[in-house]
Amino acid sequence: MARKTVNTTSSNPNPAIFVLDTNIILHDHRSMYNFQSNDVYIPITVVEELDKFKKGNDTLAFNARSFIREIDRLSNNSLFDQGVSMGPGKGKVKIEMGHPFPPEYEGALVEDIPDHRIISTALWVRDHYPERNVALVTKDMNMRLKARAMGLTVVDYMVDHVEQSKIDKIQKEVSTFRKVQTPVIKRLTENGQIAPAELGIKKKLLPNQLFKIYAEDGSLHLGRFDIGEKAIVRITKDTALNISPRNEEQIFALEAILNPEIKLISLTGPSGSGKTLLALAGALAQRSQFQQIILARPIIPLLEKNIVIIPEKIENKVAPFLLPLYDNLNLIKSSLQNRPELLSEIEQMIRDERLIISPLAYIRGRSLNNVCFIIDEAQNLTPHEMKTIITRAGDNTKIIFLGDIFQIDQPYLDVHSNGLSLLGEKFFGQAVFEHINMARGERSELSKLACKLL
Repeated sequence: MARKTVNTTSSNPNPAIFVLDTNIILHDHRSMYNFQSNDVYIPITVVEELDKFKKGNDTLAFNARSFIREIDRLSNNSLFDQGVSMGPGKGKVKIEMGHPFPPEYEGALVEDIPDHRIISTALWVRDHYPERNVALVTKDMNMRLKARAMGLTVVDYMVDHVEQSKIDKIQKEVSTFRKVQTPVIKRLTENGQIAPAELGIKKKLLPNQLFKIYAEDGSLHLGRFDIGEKAIVRITKDTALNISPRNEEQIFALEAILNPEIKLISLTGPSGSGKTLLALAGALAQRSQFQQIILARPIIPLLEKNIVIIPEKIENKVAPFLLPLYDNLNLIKSSLQNRPELLSEIEQMIRDERLIISPLAYIRGRSLNNVCFIIDEAQNLTPHEMKTIITRAGDNTKIIFLGDIFQIDQPYLDVHSNGLSLLGEKFFGQAVFEHINMARGERSELSKLACKLL
């Protein structure tokens, strides 16, 4: 995925100074290189905080260790004095030691609070370099409020930021045609495909563009633009292990999951829209095509260091967070009560570890060859985590990301900066990729009524 740099356009001829908060480095360990030719200051408090995160196998630990190694590589006596060059076309990076709190803020800033020490450092840098633009960079909204109240310029880290217009475009990718003439519908149903021109389409279509085509009699037909056929191919309702789609978006989703040409899938939508159930059922329906099926999700409390994992007790520690995944597996198994041989095969897959349900952190470093890899709650992934997963894909690997970009639990991600939104932007229009927004939930009548009334 191509990377951007922070927009640092300013009328001030002097290089700007960006003071980084800890969460910026934990979000992107190479963040200091994304400020063009401007200088980056790292408060010593940030270095001390990173030391607390460096142990473990989650992404925060990886980013902390990677940044510390990079700083060590650049390190010399100037790192704490004038700063060290980050390379051609880049500015300098400097570790800024702590400074006394400004007298006017002594009552508002507390020495024991790391955020306050970082704000104090940014204030000192601003006052020490009045001829330069100085900004604190943080993803912590509370910290932004405090810093702005003290007169600091504060910005978010905008690298890999997805604009709202692009999110809207991705989420509304299905094209609808109404009152299509009967001969066109007949050719679609009999031949299984039609030329885009038959719908009056003149512009170039993107691979896997989805269509809802209403006939003159009101009947609905679904289609997908196949770049190889250069035609809109008909999509019909299919089933997987007795699991049947209940609406058009679910039909689109299952068709993509079962399509061997589509290697990367993004399913977004609220809880109850059927994302996980369809992905798992579709993967199991193709069990003979993959050596292993892995269903994983990021465990946010683990990322926030609220849980300490003891390897031999991992199942007990994380089981509550994986229950929704097991619920979907149990639903599939219950639908197979009339097919005992297939149910027995799935049970054997679990025993042989050909079907694995696991926290995402414990998949890190694994080779993804001949695997169907399903990642639930993918809206809680950073862009770096998303890239790490996809770049590990080997031969005959299919990756399915599931999530709701409007329900993010990771405290320093939002709808514009999470990995799932970035995936949709970067892969939009690629032949191996398909995105389906499953906006409609398929819940019980009681659940629907509660959503409406409460």
